Amino acid sequence: MKHLALLILLASLLFRPSAYSSPPNLILILADDLGWADLGCYGNTFNETPHLDRFARDGMRFTQFYAGPVCSPTRCNLQSGQDQARFGITQHIPGHQRPFARLADPAVPRQMPLEVETFAECLAKAGYATGYFGKWHLGGAGFGPADQGWQTALECNGNTQPPKVTGSAKTLRTTDFLAQKAEEFIAANRDRPFVLQISHAAVHIPLSTTPELKAKYENKTPMPGYPSNPQYAGLTEELDQSVGRVVAAVDRAGIAENTLIVFLSDNGGLEHEQSGRVVTSNQPLRGEKGTLYEGGIRVPGIARWTGKVPAGTQCDTPLITMDLHPTFLELASAATPKSQPCDGASLAAVLRDPAATLARDTLHWHLPHYHHSTPASALRRGDWKLLEFFEDGTLELYDLKNDPGEQRNLASAQPTLVQELLAALQAWHKDVKALMPVPNPRYDPVKADQLGKGLQGGRKKRPKQ
Repeated sequence: MKHLALLILLASLLFRPSAYSSPPNLILILADDLGWADLGCYGNTFNETPHLDRFARDGMRFTQFYAGPVCSPTRCNLQSGQDQARFGITQHIPGHQRPFARLADPAVPRQMPLEVETFAECLAKAGYATGYFGKWHLGGAGFGPADQGWQTALECNGNTQPPKVTGSAKTLRTTDFLAQKAEEFIAANRDRPFVLQISHAAVHIPLSTTPELKAKYENKTPMPGYPSNPQYAGLTEELDQSVGRVVAAVDRAGIAENTLIVFLSDNGGLEHEQSGRVVTSNQPLRGEKGTLYEGGIRVPGIARWTGKVPAGTQCDTPLITMDLHPTFLELASAATPKSQPCDGASLAAVLRDPAATLARDTLHWHLPHYHHSTPASALRRGDWKLLEFFEDGTLELYDLKNDPGEQRNLASAQPTLVQELLAALQAWHKDVKALMPVPNPRYDPVKADQLGKGLQGGRKKRPKQ
């Protein structure tokens, strides 16, 4: 009997579930308008981002992670796992109109439908605590994060938060406030599985930073070929410090080996303010927020999961923000919604091995609006990328492997490939029921750049090839 008891004890020790096999905690940190080339770990030598640089050394850095071209579309596909074109949220909510442009673009819905089953709702059903802090931008009252599965939710925007929001005696920097809320949530839920999203306003305009950081960067030697804007750099460093506090909170709670942390931006960097002032650069990528060139849709991306995601690695596979929904569900062993399609692909295999391949080889974007370019769609298949501009039907084709800066339009040299990719793009339009711009009966070339309600400016012509 003693031997039998000993064998049972040994078996229980050998085969009991380890701490690492329990449902992992999941943290998504989302920056706003942070460009692909703004971080030290992506080659920037002016902006100082030591916490994110260390985060990349401790985890996996993605070189070809994509988002939507503007804010609300990305936030929609992140929450839903579906392409935003299915909902018509192809511009920031509520969008802006150019009443005299060549094309009349489709109206943007004011919210993501409540019927969408977000990853928070799916994970809550699986027993997760869910927490959301920061910018939402997917609908107002009745359509906020608390209405979409986020049990603990606090919306805020802008670079500072007043006492009535923070509950403190003074105004706080938003990056500090969001770090504080994240620290509290992690400490309160360290003993159960949780999912946490922290959505920053940084580095969205209007720019501001602390007097100390502004002075620091005003006295720093600029980076050659980069705007080196002191306020932009200071706000970027504030964002970096906030990320560092969240990572430290995970380590301090002793849950690093059971916590996946993902850092992304919601779109490419905004190079030009409405005034024309240059605040950042996405070079060597072309374009900026509000365009379908790489500078508008390729974003910084980093993941850390101690002991699971191999440290110091780089993943060059094209991935996209809507992949987070199925990834989180797979890692949590949560049920997939049966009532809605999933356009994303789980990145679970990629997180284990950066060389892992996905069954998917094609990505799509749809921006039927005037933003920092003219209405367009794009498709990437393998290393080939096709852009279709709706004003005049212009087609552009780029070989991203050899020309990531999209400087050589190969459309005329590859007519067969262009027609093949265009047919695939148009078939995708039908599949997702993408809303399209139409000829504008009010078109006036003199007033074409005017925004609605008397506002002026903002649209830049598409560069000629």
